[in-house]
Amino acid sequence: MEIKKVIPSGYCKGVVNAIRLAKKTKQDNPGSDVYILGMLVHNSFVTEELSQLGIVTLDDSGTSKSELLDRIDHGIVIFTAHGISDAIKRKAVEKGLTYVDATCVDVLKTQNIIRSYLDEGYDVIYFGKQKHPEAEAVLSISEKIHLVCDEKMLDELKIDNDKIFLTNQTTMSYLELHDLFELVRKKYPAVVVEEEICNATSSRQKAISDLKDCDVLYVVGDVKSNNTAKLVDIGKKHGIKKVLLIQDYKDIDLKDTDGAENVYVTAGASTPPKLIEEVIAYLRTQHA
Repeated sequence: MEIKKVIPSGYCKGVVNAIRLAKKTKQDNPGSDVYILGMLVHNSFVTEELSQLGIVTLDDSGTSKSELLDRIDHGIVIFTAHGISDAIKRKAVEKGLTYVDATCVDVLKTQNIIRSYLDEGYDVIYFGKQKHPEAEAVLSISEKIHLVCDEKMLDELKIDNDKIFLTNQTTMSYLELHDLFELVRKKYPAVVVEEEICNATSSRQKAISDLKDCDVLYVVGDVKSNNTAKLVDIGKKHGIKKVLLIQDYKDIDLKDTDGAENVYVTAGASTPPKLIEEVIAYLRTQHA
């Protein structure tokens, strides 16, 4: 049995930068309480590592960023890699907090493109995931941004403006994007389109699509990670016999590799390299 790592996989530049900023913030301010408003990146192992450094992550399902911010009375608050609204920034300043913005540069790029089209009088159709922090940050920019998650939401969408701009959350699947974008073009033929899947997401998805001999694909990542979930979807749509989402090597059931000749391991952009290597090492040890 061959056990191979898919290249590229794991951390992207936005995740690396966010983690570096969080650790540096705590290191430079040892006497201050440091909080993160939501999961810095969508991986529980990263959250635990930061917790061990004394950094508190505030992330309750169903609780808004504004409500989470109400729990902080002093210290430093870090905004996650997914982006944050201007209103939350203003509220942090009004509360007398220092903030550190760890928003990924690719997310900021998409936000800036959207703002430029809004300034020119466009309505914006934004293809993203409901309640995802990246999508929520974008939607906070203007009421003229319309979230579309699927074909049903597109069918129900009504925009009177002749000027419409279409773009997307940076971590979506290129397969979903192609299909939905075509439907938008049919509904609004004059729509202006800019695909904004980030390079880290697209390169990891393409690497899976390029696999020719894969019997089992392990995707290492957190269940909350959208880019990880899209890697699973791509693997299944590519026709790989078994595509398995695991958080670490402890989730592996060796029966899943029975009869397999080629086993591949990939990972979402928020997955620590250590977890990937542990999965590969475990599989190789068990099949030595």
